Amino acid sequence: MRILDTHLHLVYQDRFSYPWLADAPALNKQWTVEDYFAQAEALGIEAALHMEVDVAEQQMLAETQFVTHLHPKVVGAIAAARPEHKDFPAYLQRIAEVRGLRGIRRILHTQPDELSQSDRFVENVQRLANYRLPFDLCVRADQLPIGRRLVEQCPDVQFVLDHCGVPRVAEQEFNPWREYIVDLAALPNVAAKVSGVVAYAGPDWTAETLRPFVEHIIESFGWDRVVWGSDHPVCTLTANLTRWVNATKELVAGASEDEQSKLLHRNAERIYRV
Repeated sequence: MRILDTHLHLVYQDRFSYPWLADAPALNKQWTVEDYFAQAEALGIEAALHMEVDVAEQQMLAETQFVTHLHPKVVGAIAAARPEHKDFPAYLQRIAEVRGLRGIRRILHTQPDELSQSDRFVENVQRLANYRLPFDLCVRADQLPIGRRLVEQCPDVQFVLDHCGVPRVAEQEFNPWREYIVDLAALPNVAAKVSGVVAYAGPDWTAETLRPFVEHIIESFGWDRVVWGSDHPVCTLTANLTRWVNATKELVAGASEDEQSKLLHRNAERIYRV
């Protein structure tokens, strides 16, 4: 079964500045496309979408331009943006000219709740509909209700919830995350990304540690509204790419081939227009 990875981070410290990496020593190094595909190809990952890596704000456009010309198997990019800024419309117009742009993300899980609730933020995210660009929604479990409010206010925009909504996997804490996910999945313009959960699981996780979270996401959103992402290299905090791919295959082993193909590549091709 071929895989389209919808969440690959590449770090080129010789080109870009990543201020947040100073607080993440295990990740604070070069992570190149060659190193990634050296492992990924053997696992059935035939293509990947680059996910923005929160570079310094003035480098957001340059990062997107760089990664979309980096490697033939990097088939698009989800770019960083600041919808809270007044100049967002001009930025969106510029970045939409980048061939290979597949979506937009503004990291919210490290930001104050009110950031995504302003009128300007909402109005700017609504603009994505005119460009047919999805918005990757990266919020913590406790922020899922504010994420839902944003999705509700932008009914013509496709959203993709990153990292299963960042549940507390290590603590096996299901509530209120479980109910929040059901509420969010009730909105038809949002899909969910099965990614990131290993980073919140602790080093001794197994597929069974992840199972109740992943299965709840799939049950809530359905097989037509789920995609898969590696979250590489963040996944290396508790595992490696091989271990996460193998766990994914174990988790969906009981699904049909059609269902597995939707999760692993078909839905992503549709949602991100690959």
